Amino acid sequence: MKQDILIGVDAGTSVIKAVAFDLTGRQIAMASRRNSYNTLPNGGVEQNMRRTWTDTAAVLRALGDQVEGLSGRTLALSVTGQGDGCWLIDAAGAPVHDGWLWLDARAAEEARHIAASDGIDTIYRTTGAGVNVCQMRTHLTWIKRHEPDLLERAATALHCKDWLYFNLTGERASDPTEGVFTFGDYRTRDYSDAVLAALDLADLRRLLPPIVDGAVTAHPLTAAAAEATGLAAGLPVTLAYVDIMCSAMGAGLHDDAVCPGLTVLGSTGMHMRFVPSAEAVVLNDDRCGYTMAFPGGAYAQMQTNMAATLNIDWVLGLARDVLAAEGVARDLGDLLKGLDDRVMAARPGAALYHPYISSAGERGPFAEPAARASFTGLDQTTGWFDMIRAVYDGLALAARDCYTAMGPMPGEIRLTGGAARSASLKSIFASALNTPLRTVAQEEAGAAGAVMIAAVQQGLYPDMAACSKAWVTPLLQQAEDPDPQMTATYDALYEAYAATRQALAPAWTTMSSARGALA
Repeated sequence: MKQDILIGVDAGTSVIKAVAFDLTGRQIAMASRRNSYNTLPNGGVEQNMRRTWTDTAAVLRALGDQVEGLSGRTLALSVTGQGDGCWLIDAAGAPVHDGWLWLDARAAEEARHIAASDGIDTIYRTTGAGVNVCQMRTHLTWIKRHEPDLLERAATALHCKDWLYFNLTGERASDPTEGVFTFGDYRTRDYSDAVLAALDLADLRRLLPPIVDGAVTAHPLTAAAAEATGLAAGLPVTLAYVDIMCSAMGAGLHDDAVCPGLTVLGSTGMHMRFVPSAEAVVLNDDRCGYTMAFPGGAYAQMQTNMAATLNIDWVLGLARDVLAAEGVARDLGDLLKGLDDRVMAARPGAALYHPYISSAGERGPFAEPAARASFTGLDQTTGWFDMIRAVYDGLALAARDCYTAMGPMPGEIRLTGGAARSASLKSIFASALNTPLRTVAQEEAGAAGAVMIAAVQQGLYPDMAACSKAWVTPLLQQAEDPDPQMTATYDALYEAYAATRQALAPAWTTMSSARGALA
């Protein structure tokens, strides 16, 4: 049977997906299953590791039900997943505890301690990534201080995609993105003893698995995983890069001719620029953001908003609750219908909103676990849709804040993620960033990027640049240009946004202390 399919698994925070592509990058079929996690009273957010694997295997079996002969036709399987967090396993490969997610906020004090330590400059200048509460290095610091028995039982510290790769292949590994921006040197793409020492985690070096570049190396699907997934034993399996880098590849950031930016609007907000080499990486005095490798020699620099569409879910959830109190049942899908027109008809600047709705605070373009969302500038004329418009505007201004921290605005920005379907958001972002905005007609950018890595590993393309030109460039849509009048409005609003953000910082700390006293 002809092997004419590549499968990408994308295990996200909300949904686990398995997507089949043909060898030209055309999406053939997709299967998915809702994900779930538990929020703890101490700010912890955990996910059952065994269930994550069984759900992933079930999704792959469901994909097989959709695609005739999938097992025999599949050339390779590639896996990516949600980033950061800490998933510990013992010597036998069993979970030591439920996996800690990137949403986990319990290590806020540890994040502050690391950021204020004597070693912070070594950590930032070597990894190219700022410290925040959601990372494995911060989580391990917390566990070392508060639950050291977990570390005594642990043999390997993995991330979500690494855990799935282990279940698929039996190999303990991480990739050149998560392993390096947490504990390594972005120039060498390997672990750094200097970073581990600066973090006071040198004694936990034993937990770190080998770094495997999926664009170069694959491992075979085990017999047990074959039985669980319905795929063929021995199938080449690629450990893809972290989900945000796969999304970047699938959405067209790897473009050495244009050197674009990319904004991903999902639960979280990612804002990136293409960097052709390690020498071109620009670090900042605030020690914030991430530097992550592409396969080959290029990099992405990024700033990340902890919450993007979570802000929209929150504000619409308020409306749903008010309606429910009056006996009217509506879900978020109902409330989104017709919202674009109402948002664009509302007044920009009737209120100002800072979109720090996550209980883990903010990580871009500053790291502050105590940061919280706020409306300012309201008066008696401010209406409900003015406030929703302020939420949309706040997401765009937060993106501008992130791009400003990375240097000059890219000449073109590409947009992906669930919120990229919103006409109002696209219009607002183009004007707030004063940059042409282009979407990519790729429904599942994360899975596509994972599969592009497998395509390079399998020799279908010589490198990522060639694969991107073949798979992504034809999918670029017509650019949406900024509205000059709206750009002038957002220029003024951005000044107010930045000033208010800086003024509110002391209040966040005070409120955090007050919440602690009331707990």
